[in-house]
This record gives sequence, C-alpha cells and structure tokens, in this order.
Amino acid sequence: MTDASARVDAWLWAVRVYKTRSLATAACRAGHVRVNGERAKAAQPVRPGDEVRVRISGFDRHLVVKQTTTKRVGAALVEASVDDRTPPPPPRELTAFVPVRDRGAGRPTKRERRDIDKLRDRPS
Repeated sequence: MTDASARVDAWLWAVRVYKTRSLATAACRAGHVRVNGERAKAAQPVRPGDEVRVRISGFDRHLVVKQTTTKRVGAALVEASVDDRTPPPPPRELTAFVPVRDRGAGRPTKRERRDIDKLRDRPS
C-alpha cells in the first residue's frame, strides 16, 4: 500500500528495520528514531524524501524514504521503499578491544585486574 505518508513505526516495521511493530514503537519512545534530525514519536508521518536515522545496537542507520508503505513487504520490495545510506563500519583493526566479563561472574581476581590494567595501559 502506497500513500503520501505513513506512520514512522509502521514504516520501519514494513521495511524490515525492526522485527515487530511494537519494537519499532518502543524505539521511537526511547528516542532512538529521528526524522529529518528531529526526535520522532511513533505516530509521526514520514513522506518520500525524509531522512530517518535509527539507533540499533549502538550504531546509527541512515535511511531515506523512497516510498511509503504500511504493509510488511518482501525483501525485493524493500529496496524500492528505502535508500540505505549507512556508512560501512570501521575495520576491526581500528576499533579498540574492550574486555567483557560474563554477567554474574563476580569481581575480577587480582590476576584478572592486573591484566585489565595492562590492557588499559594503567600502572599497577
């Protein structure tokens, strides 16, 4: 279905940015969706030519609306509805390694703390 405008949460769900419409609505409420640089509410209309920025997993996706749709479409029709201008992620060699501890693993031992300090280049 193609109209002049569509709700931003319905459009994000229809073009497969979010798996469910409720996830798209929650992202709008949390402030992770911006339309033309402004924070978007779930019911805000989007029109062809609008720029939508979506924050997912700590990274921004830059999307431009080509065509509005409110029904979930197949992968081939997604390309006709959205222009993805997301820059490629930086190479893994340039990103800093951040050690991650398992949740609930407790406090680090003295040896683990010293290893963490070495990674962060702090004196013991």
